[in-house]
Amino acid sequence: MRTQRIILGLDPGTNLMGFGIIKKTEKSLIALQYGVINMNKEKNHMKKLRIIFEKVTELINEYKPHEISIESPFYGKNVQSMLKLGRAQGAAITAGEISQINVSEYAPKKIKQSVTGNGNASKEQLSDMVKRILNLKLNKDDKLDATDALGVAICHLYQKSSNQTTKKSWKQYLISNPEKLL
Repeated sequence: MRTQRIILGLDPGTNLMGFGIIKKTEKSLIALQYGVINMNKEKNHMKKLRIIFEKVTELINEYKPHEISIESPFYGKNVQSMLKLGRAQGAAITAGEISQINVSEYAPKKIKQSVTGNGNASKEQLSDMVKRILNLKLNKDDKLDATDALGVAICHLYQKSSNQTTKKSWKQYLISNPEKLL
């Protein structure tokens, strides 16, 4: 079994896209890198998608993540915004798929529930909990998109860890209780 895992978390956006890379070892959880890909100055949407693809590919090549987790787009008031977010997500997912890295997707409520215990937590509450979990000291200028992305990576780690624990416990249960097998 792998003793360490590196997870790239992504908070997709077409103006600001958060990224966060965490490393889990047997004894610690640390943030390797986090930040925001700022595309505000680029007006052409297709070029923004290329930038997303290229930047995510650069992060993959530099940090060699074992897995990628990404926040799924949610429907707000503007259908066009949701479609653009979906495209941004698709560009990031494609970078992972081309690199043959498993990509997992999580709804915003699932991420907040997993990290804070409250699926309706605010972005600020998520950011505060991410800072506590990773023992980060952020500047007030740091964007919430970066801590959102770290939250996506933490959510993935927690979800995968709990799934593995469940599998082990069921297997152990069946070994201990063979009469329960049909």
